[in-house]
Amino acid sequence: MVVRLLVVATVHCKGAGCQGGMHPGEQALRRMCSDWTVSIRQACGAIGFDRSTFHYKSRRTDQAAVAKRIREICETRVRYGYRRVHVLLDREGWGINVKKVYRIYKELGMQLRHKTPKRRVKAKLREDRAVAVGPNEVWAMDFVHNQLATGKKLRVLTVVDTFSRYVPVLDVRYSYRGEDVVATLDRVCRTAGYPKTIRVDQGSEFVSRDMDLWAYQRGVILDFSRPGKPTDNAFIEAFNGRFRAECLNQHWFLTLADAAEKLEAWRRYYNEERPHGAIGAPLCLSPLSSTRRCSLAL
Repeated sequence: MVVRLLVVATVHCKGAGCQGGMHPGEQALRRMCSDWTVSIRQACGAIGFDRSTFHYKSRRTDQAAVAKRIREICETRVRYGYRRVHVLLDREGWGINVKKVYRIYKELGMQLRHKTPKRRVKAKLREDRAVAVGPNEVWAMDFVHNQLATGKKLRVLTVVDTFSRYVPVLDVRYSYRGEDVVATLDRVCRTAGYPKTIRVDQGSEFVSRDMDLWAYQRGVILDFSRPGKPTDNAFIEAFNGRFRAECLNQHWFLTLADAAEKLEAWRRYYNEERPHGAIGAPLCLSPLSSTRRCSLAL
């Protein structure tokens, strides 16, 4: 009987293919049991197949659902890498580690393409600049240019706290003058507080008499970048890049009011939901939670 089983098992194993997701050995065993009316124990013994392997049932969860969710996140947040995707999944309660997210992320082909610079220049920064150690110590400010669907130009005043990464304002207008910058800062500082220092470039709006008088009266230091050295204000340059990639390039602005509404929605998302790896990916960057942000950054 055993000899006959061995002969039959050899024939069945050679002719068995991987059909329906079933292992060839398991398929051969099932054919032997049905054709020769033998038990699983006898069939496994005849071909040397471990019974525990035959009876094993995978406990691995179906990754179709999490893969679908990762694809949805990447389609709406096109500039997110797998680490930020993992933070969002963790907040939603998926309970998977970052390595699995990375594997699925690669299988879906969601990797971001980074341009490799043709040359690298070591930035020479000023030695007298100290790193901010608390909220509202140092703000960075700059302008970003964009346009409406009609082609009319827009200018966006961007401001970011270099310590907490909180963005107090994104103000869009057709044009900006020094007095407009002063009016926007006064409106924002009434709720967010006045910074000790604001880092700006040599733009005409920032070197204006209105801006200088405002800073003197409020006790704010204007820290100007050196001409032709954008790396002196690297925080705002980095933020502007994210702002353009995640917001400006993703929206079509019909009117000034439409642009203001979409920019404000993105600012709230950036402050309240977006993961920030530099400060531990907190849930909220509200200006009222300064103590919590300080503990995260330190």
